[in-house]
Amino acid sequence: QAQLEESGGDLVQPGGSLRLSCKAPGVTVSWYIMGWFRQAPGKEREFVAGISPSSDDVLYQDSVKGRFAISRDNVENVVYLEMNGLQREDTAVYYCAADQHYLIRTDPKWYKYWGQGTQVTVSS
Repeated sequence: QAQLEESGGDLVQPGGSLRLSCKAPGVTVSWYIMGWFRQAPGKEREFVAGISPSSDDVLYQDSVKGRFAISRDNVENVVYLEMNGLQREDTAVYYCAADQHYLIRTDPKWYKYWGQGTQVTVSS
């Protein structure tokens, strides 16, 4: 059984919006810092956003501040990434991940569980 399962990726025009979901059949998300990462072809995986277990702390990559919003529903065991004002540079495979430590970290090496990713393509 997959630990984390992303969905919601799609082809969208520049300026459009998407909401990604991360369901966690194998992980109790309330125990973990949850993060979203992305990886474009030929590039390293990069941090996009992270949220603390109680949602009182969030962190964003500078390029997505004001456009993306991370949230979580610990009752439903789901994490979301709301993406607005999408740009071609946002095209990538988006992954959610769970980190069992206490601070939101941007280095993917700290994250224990990963999903398989969902493709987001921004193109006209």
